Amino acid sequence: MFDKSTWIKLPRNVLVGHGVLDQLADAVAELYLSGEPLLVTSPSPERIAGDRIRDQFDGIASVSLDRASFESVERVVEIGREMDAGYLIALGGGKPIDVAKMAADRLECGFVSVPTAASHDGIVSGRSSIPEGDTRHSVAADPPLAVVADTELLAEAPWELTTAGCADIISNYTAVKDWQLAHRLKNVEYSEYAGALAQMTAELLVESADSIKPGLEESAWIVTKALVSSGVAMSIAGSSRPASGAEHLFSHQLDRIAPGRALHGHQVGVGSIMTEYFHSGPRGEWTNIRDALSTMGAPTTADELGISDEKIIEALTTAHEIRDRYTILGDGVSEEAAIEAATITGVI
Repeated sequence: MFDKSTWIKLPRNVLVGHGVLDQLADAVAELYLSGEPLLVTSPSPERIAGDRIRDQFDGIASVSLDRASFESVERVVEIGREMDAGYLIALGGGKPIDVAKMAADRLECGFVSVPTAASHDGIVSGRSSIPEGDTRHSVAADPPLAVVADTELLAEAPWELTTAGCADIISNYTAVKDWQLAHRLKNVEYSEYAGALAQMTAELLVESADSIKPGLEESAWIVTKALVSSGVAMSIAGSSRPASGAEHLFSHQLDRIAPGRALHGHQVGVGSIMTEYFHSGPRGEWTNIRDALSTMGAPTTADELGISDEKIIEALTTAHEIRDRYTILGDGVSEEAAIEAATITGVI
């Protein structure tokens, strides 16, 4: 008897395009939410777009955050409970969206994602990433009820944030290969549909690398659609597997041993170059990943990340210790193997 079941939670409305921020109220109205909204943002997004949201929601309460932390989550939860918020609107990049996502889960209400930078797939995924000390916690939560991504705003974001989003998506290449490997060797459940969607999203960006340039709204359009697709793949899979493999373990380890040196997306991009080398060898597809990242202006070397060669090797040889997730790193790679991979790929 077949008794398998799954619950796929996806955003109900996704608006991507020029000037769509001014349609935020319409997108929210179609969700038939009750109660008053609480705007969760940070200083720069507040300055850029806060008034455009207030023009659509009379008397909306707001909270501005300086950083993403569990203390920030508690602050939003406390304010939300005091005002009995019906839902949250997260305006900004990683900090407000990750905090609002986790706070909404605690408040048992929904949230709407309004990204001002296309820097990571968290704008639509069901996972929240919160730093604490020298580590970063990835916490399961519901994806946003709606995503309103104004490409006019996104095109004006610092270019390094966009290239970080591109690198995050391109790393799906190795994440999916790690997932398939874990399925073959450890019988980890694998979704063909989620895996194919994540891989196709990475291929889209690699093939579009030449047309992704600073200041072009079309570039913001391409990257944002890719981020949405990656987030949907994770929702279908019910885990971060389609977009998180050994390259993310490498990045998380860098957060511990070399904190604050580089953006998350840039770290996973460089990690993906080396882990693809482990998957396919000297003549493998790592050159495609490296060349696409380089064309977009994303880092491809330790020097461009601002991290020493020694820290790169330390992170690569200890990344498997981060969490119980089987990847190409297995139970760890030797220092010699790490140095070979990093040297041949040009990372060090």
